[in-house]
Amino acid sequence: MPAPERVPAGVRPAGDTGPAPDAVSAPDELLEVLAEGELTVRGQVREASNAVLLCTAAHRGREVDCVYKPVAGERPLWDFPDGTLAEREVAAYAVSEATGWGLVPPTVLRDGPYGPGMVQLWVESDPDAELLALVDGDEPGEGWKAIGYAQVEEDRTALLVHADDLRLRRLAVLDAVVNNADRKGGHLLPAPDGRLHAIDHGVTFHTEDKLRTLLWGWAGEPLPEEARDTLAALAEALAPAAPLTTRLAELITPDELTALRTRVAALRASGRHPEPSGQWPAIPWPPV
Repeated sequence: MPAPERVPAGVRPAGDTGPAPDAVSAPDELLEVLAEGELTVRGQVREASNAVLLCTAAHRGREVDCVYKPVAGERPLWDFPDGTLAEREVAAYAVSEATGWGLVPPTVLRDGPYGPGMVQLWVESDPDAELLALVDGDEPGEGWKAIGYAQVEEDRTALLVHADDLRLRRLAVLDAVVNNADRKGGHLLPAPDGRLHAIDHGVTFHTEDKLRTLLWGWAGEPLPEEARDTLAALAEALAPAAPLTTRLAELITPDELTALRTRVAALRASGRHPEPSGQWPAIPWPPV
């Protein structure tokens, strides 16, 4: 496929190449464009493990740049049912919206040029933002949290750290809730406006503990009051017959929905960030 024709950057009137209005809050109009717009494939992310197509969606005079991941392009996994990754991505967006943190870009499930799949707003990342770093020594330094040691040369290791950042801390809580098995550094998209977005949530909502992440810097620490309040609200949103529950029931299995409720309850009961279980690799590979 050809390279993308232009850098995607939000939603705007069709043909308008000027700055896009802020669409992070996912107004109904934006979701309508993503769900109903005509998809035109502009390029492909070739290094991705599954098919990731860069597209534009045009609808009623509006145009949005987006990512389309067709179910037909999903690589089978040994521990997740075939053909379910797109639905899990949409479920992660639904839970993110329920927290009020808006960490996952607007995401819908729809048909496209290569069949059904998920379509997600493209978010442009700030190349100057620093959320991860390698440092010499045994201490992360002020404003950073240690992840672990990484081999950077044949005879040299360095301490891998992530920023002690409220946005990342919220994401660490969200990942624990959705049981994210693949939180890599490349999935973190700090936007120029200061917001943090997180992508690639295909391997989430498993009934077994699968949490693998770079965001272990707060492991075992008490949850912030904000996170505790958010988890309490999320527990209410997951009540039987609640709108979020009804939506998730269309995307994940009953057992996975039960496991989601159980994780929320466990986090509320412990009041702490989870720690690695020791039964599953704690950090995904490659980490970035």
